[in-house]
Amino acid sequence: MIVTYAAYIYTLLMFTVIIFQFCLTIGLPWGAASMGGKFPGKYPPKMRVASFMNMLILSFMAAIVLSKAGLILDAFKSEASFAIWFVLGFSFLAAILNIITRSKIERKIWAPVSVAQLICVLIIAFDL
Repeated sequence: MIVTYAAYIYTLLMFTVIIFQFCLTIGLPWGAASMGGKFPGKYPPKMRVASFMNMLILSFMAAIVLSKAGLILDAFKSEASFAIWFVLGFSFLAAILNIITRSKIERKIWAPVSVAQLICVLIIAFDL
């Protein structure tokens, strides 16, 4: 049961991150809260493309989590059981980078989100 809750929490948090990436993609001036604040204001065109690609990757990661938790795509559960380790590694790296970033706003907003996602993925990966 806790795996199910962890998957839902992870997905809700991931949806928030995807919406944020979408906002960067369409040109909202929130660059100070991403990439260590390297691109304050609106992202340049190449970074907008990168944000769009991030949205796709993050959506795929959410699908892996939901599949591993047995909530969607049962036919791919064995593949998700392998891919969850990629999601775990990504989540660990994201948490570290969001904790050590020089951007105060990024640290305040995204560090707690990424740590919560890491905890959720740990629960799901180890089927606790």
